[in-house]
Amino acid sequence: MEYISYEDSGFCLRRFGERGDASNDIKYALDVTVTSDGHVVVTDGGDCSVKAFDSEGRGVLAVREGFCLPWGLDATAKSEVILTDSEAGALYRLAADFQRGELKKCQMIRSRLVSPRAVAVCRSSGAVVVVEHLKARGASKGSTRVTIFSAEMDLIGQMDSFGLNLVFPSRIYATAVAFDREGRVIVTDVCSQAVICLGKPEEFPSFNPLISHGLSYPVGLTYTANNSLVVLDSGDHSVKVYSSA
Repeated sequence: MEYISYEDSGFCLRRFGERGDASNDIKYALDVTVTSDGHVVVTDGGDCSVKAFDSEGRGVLAVREGFCLPWGLDATAKSEVILTDSEAGALYRLAADFQRGELKKCQMIRSRLVSPRAVAVCRSSGAVVVVEHLKARGASKGSTRVTIFSAEMDLIGQMDSFGLNLVFPSRIYATAVAFDREGRVIVTDVCSQAVICLGKPEEFPSFNPLISHGLSYPVGLTYTANNSLVVLDSGDHSVKVYSSA
C-alpha cells in the first residue's frame, strides 16, 4: 500500500510508502491526514501502527505501542492527531515533534466506544465527531452511530441509525465524516448514496442533503483549503470534487 499525492488538476505529484518489510513501509493503510506543518500521517492496519512522513515521503516517526487496530485519524489545528482504535473501542490524542521524529504524548482520551472508525476534528472549535459501527442483532443489519464531543471531550450529541431514521426520511449508514468550514458535521451515507449535513454540534441532528445524485458507494470525504468537497467513491473507484458554489 502506498501514499500518492495529486495536485488540483489530478497530476501525480509524489508517491511513497510502497508496501514492503521496512519499518516505515505501509502494509495496509486505513486512513490518512495531513498536519498543518505538512506532515502526512497514516494509520497502518498491517502492523497496527501510526506512521508519519515528511513532504518528501521520508518516514519520520512510527508509533506501534499500545494500539490494537488504529483506524481513523484527523489532525487538529495544533498539528496534534486524534485517532480511533476500532478494536480497543478508544479514542487517542497523539502529539509529536514530527520534524525531529519525537513522540511527545499518546493519550487515551475516550474509551468504551463501539468499533470507532471515522473521526474528524473541527479546526475552529476543537469539537470531535466519531462514527461508531454497532454490531448487528439477530437478522438485522449492522448500524452506525454518530457521536460528537466538545474540545474538552464532553459528550455533546449522539444518535444511531435507528434514531436518525426516526428524524430523517431514510436510513443512514455513515461511512465517513468531516467538518465543513462553518463547523457543521458532514457524513457520507451509503444507504442513500449521498453526502448529508447533520448541522453544527449544538444543532445536531439536522438534515440537509448536500449531494444526492452521482454517487455509488461513498466511503471518504474531506474539505480542501478553498472549501471544495472531495468524495471518495468506492462504487466506481473514483475521486469526485464538488465546489461550494
